[in-house]
Amino acid sequence: MQLINQHTKKIMEGCKERALDAGLKFDKETLEYIVTNTDMLELSPKNMIPTLYDYWLQDIQVLRGKGEYEVFPHNPYETVINTRPAISFYNDNNPDWLNVMIFYHVIAHIDFFQNNKFFERTWEYDFKEKALTEKRIMAKLRAKYGREADYAMEFSRGIDNLVGYFDDVNNTEQGDLFALSDRADYYFNKFLPEVKKTGQKDFLKIIEKFNQETESKDGEKKYFKELEKIHPEFEDLFRKYKAGKEKTKNNDLMQFIAQESKKLNDPKNVWIKTVMGIVRDTSLYFSPQIRTKTMNEGWASYWHEKLFMNDDRIHGHEVAFARINAKVTSISKVGLNPYAIGWRLFMFIEEMQNKGKMSYKFKRIQDFELRKAFDSKSGNGRDFIFNVRENYCDFTFLNSFINQDFVDKYNLMVVGQRINQQKNVKEYYVKSRKAADYKHMILESLYHPPSIKFEVGDNGELILQHVFEGKELYRDFISNTLTGIEFLWGEKVILHTREVDWEKMQRKYQEIARKDNINPADIEPVYEKIRYTVKDKKIVREKIGT
Repeated sequence: MQLINQHTKKIMEGCKERALDAGLKFDKETLEYIVTNTDMLELSPKNMIPTLYDYWLQDIQVLRGKGEYEVFPHNPYETVINTRPAISFYNDNNPDWLNVMIFYHVIAHIDFFQNNKFFERTWEYDFKEKALTEKRIMAKLRAKYGREADYAMEFSRGIDNLVGYFDDVNNTEQGDLFALSDRADYYFNKFLPEVKKTGQKDFLKIIEKFNQETESKDGEKKYFKELEKIHPEFEDLFRKYKAGKEKTKNNDLMQFIAQESKKLNDPKNVWIKTVMGIVRDTSLYFSPQIRTKTMNEGWASYWHEKLFMNDDRIHGHEVAFARINAKVTSISKVGLNPYAIGWRLFMFIEEMQNKGKMSYKFKRIQDFELRKAFDSKSGNGRDFIFNVRENYCDFTFLNSFINQDFVDKYNLMVVGQRINQQKNVKEYYVKSRKAADYKHMILESLYHPPSIKFEVGDNGELILQHVFEGKELYRDFISNTLTGIEFLWGEKVILHTREVDWEKMQRKYQEIARKDNINPADIEPVYEKIRYTVKDKKIVREKIGT
């Protein structure tokens, strides 16, 4: 691995100047490295962070990657990581014209990392330096505690998707002048709307009065002291609310175990908290990337085309660019390509906003020809997509802007599968061209870790309640994950969830076996309530109802 040469760096600096002129915003200091395919294979298990802590599974992933490469040789164009300064990696066999395209793509990624609000927590420090310190800490703990340290790391990683990412993003910095106190938060968000059923008109008057009377240093304290005379029950309700909120204040299982586990609070086991903290911090750092994959790749694809097509350095290579760009942004009929969907959606909403079609006035129009001809010439589509880039994640991006016009324009569809019993083959067919169905399919494909509520039982056991959302937990992972949680918690662990009742499903299949035009895949699943209990590494699975 080595820095790119001065000739290639000059190309990158030229791309930066053009990108800044186009309105992208990013730190000008960047590092670009030339790497071999072997380097790529070795960095991939560490999410391209060279300083990330070592873990046994990374070695297995490297071996698997090398095996796959021998069968299917491939050359990734680039990889960029969200560090300070931003670092990107490239193969050494790219011609100059291709580097122009790739650099624009990378610069747009950097712009996204450094301006999207979901990455805000990553702007406070340089992760690669933090990771290097944590790597050394992990190495010392493994040298001192041996296999037990590996267990702590393994079991922590088993639940590293159950971290309170959104709680972490929403945490207000100390001293924020706009932060509400807990008492004011309860007053406006719970007490007035839910307890007193305050109407909107009165609610706005109360807010205005609160703002006026709390401008002074002790204003809020005086305000709530006067409030006791009007609502004497307020303080008692607030204390109960706060006690309940403290008990279940977030969905961060890792943090809860680290704070509340008697085993981990034993001085001889406190070091395990350090392991959990490192794993948790790493998970929180990568969470925004998982939640903005489609937007991020769409944004980069949008800009690499926009900027590349206006760059005089590409003359004579337009056809080669078109071929590569088509491969990157082609729409998959089966499966989803985040580059393709994100790129097209950014272009679509820019065009819609330029014509004023994001307005309420346009949305009220039902006539097809009038909708097609509508154009208020607002012309601010570029500003609109910059605002989207700053404030949206994949869910809000896709949920807000995928509509029937978008689906129709790009001939999108939901593809279904069915078994042709006569030919004994699997068939693909167009299941729907409705925007609602297509949006549902896209949203279902997004990263969505299970929602797990938790509490401590009367006998010290940790009770986990899976908030069932129509998808059962991955059964192959349940046993090892619960065993790991028991190791960290130090007491019995109980999990409540739902799973498909295969006996009832089998009877349903038998009932339709003799009927035509019924696809078994369309049968609504039947679920049953399941309780898993783990104690002393022994797992017991029980049916407890339907």
